[in-house]
Amino acid sequence: MDHEDLETLLKAVQSGERSVEEAATLLRRLPFADLGFARIDHHRAMRQGLPEAVFGPGKAPEHCAAIVEELLEHGSGPVLLTRATPLQVETTLRRCPGGEITGTSPVPGEHSLVAWRRAPRREGRVLVLTAGTADLPVAAECHSTLSAYGFVPHQLADCGVAGVHRLFASLDELSDADAVIVVAGMEGALASIVGGLTSAPIVAVPTSVGYGAGLDGVTALLAMHASCASGISVVGIDNGFGAACAVARMLA
Repeated sequence: MDHEDLETLLKAVQSGERSVEEAATLLRRLPFADLGFARIDHHRAMRQGLPEAVFGPGKAPEHCAAIVEELLEHGSGPVLLTRATPLQVETTLRRCPGGEITGTSPVPGEHSLVAWRRAPRREGRVLVLTAGTADLPVAAECHSTLSAYGFVPHQLADCGVAGVHRLFASLDELSDADAVIVVAGMEGALASIVGGLTSAPIVAVPTSVGYGAGLDGVTALLAMHASCASGISVVGIDNGFGAACAVARMLA
C-alpha cells in the first residue's frame, strides 16, 4: 500500500463507500505480513516511495513465488523478482502469471529480472552510459528496473575513456538528461568525466569487469568514491538495481 492507496481507502470510509470493518481488514497487513519464512514489508512504499523487491539468490523457488504472490495481492506498485534462476522464474510465474521477464543479470549464469504490475509512465529522462560492452549486463539490470518503475531510459553503450570521443559525440543527449547512470569497470574513470560535463544527478555503478589490478570492481569502486567531480553518488559493485532505485528516488 502506498500513500495514494491509503488516502483513497480513508476517503471511501469517510464517504460510506467502505465500512470500517473492510478498511480494518485491508490495513491488518500493515506494516508487514508474516509468512513464517519472510516478513513482507507492505509499508515500504509509503516510507520510501518504492515497494519491496524480491532478491532471488539464496531463496527457495517456492519462497520467491509466495512472496511475489503476497506483494501482488496485498501490496501496490511494481513487483520485481531480481537475479532469479530459471527454476525460480518458472515456479513464480506458474503461481503468479503475468510477469514479464526483462533483461539479463550481472550474476554469472542464467539469471533474470521479472516484473509484474509496471508503474505508469513517469516524467524524467534517464540516460544509462556504459564504459564497455562487458558492462552491459549490469546496465540491463538497471534499465529493466527503471522501466518497471515507469521510466523510459535511454542507453549509450561503449563510451569508455580509452575512446572518449565516442562520449563527446553524444554530448547533446548527455546535456538533455535529468539523471545519468554511469556503469564502468576497469579504473572507473568514466564517472568522473561525465561528472564534469553535466549538472544532472549522477549515479555511478562500478562493475567487476577488468584485469587483475581491477580487483573484481574494487578499483573502480574506490576511484568513483575518490572522484574530483563533486556530488557523484556511488552504489555497490555490479548493483544496477540499486542505481535505478537511487534515480527513482531523486526524480520522485
